[in-house]
Amino acid sequence: MDIIYGLLVVTHLLGMAGLVGGWLVAVRSPKVLPPMVYGAAIQLVTGLALVGLAESGTVDVEVGTTKIAVKLVVALVVAALVFRHRRKASISRGVLHAIGGLATLNVLVAVLW
Repeated sequence: MDIIYGLLVVTHLLGMAGLVGGWLVAVRSPKVLPPMVYGAAIQLVTGLALVGLAESGTVDVEVGTTKIAVKLVVALVVAALVFRHRRKASISRGVLHAIGGLATLNVLVAVLW
């Protein structure tokens, strides 16, 4: 089960890379890029799977429920912003930076908390 957990962590990180990388690419021309959409979806699905595996006891990982709740709320807000604006030709810089800033906040919560 540790291998599956590790693969989920890698996939989770790749989703984050798509989301944050897409944000950095879109700064010049504010719009939601496909890697941001896929990244947001991957982050939610793999994040839930990681927590599910950790809570099931099949892997030796502690789950901080408060930390996970904060990360889930932030991820849901990011996903909502991305999915709401994905079909628009352009979006405001505020929305774009909210997506990228919140995604970065989730990374900071994961690493520093």
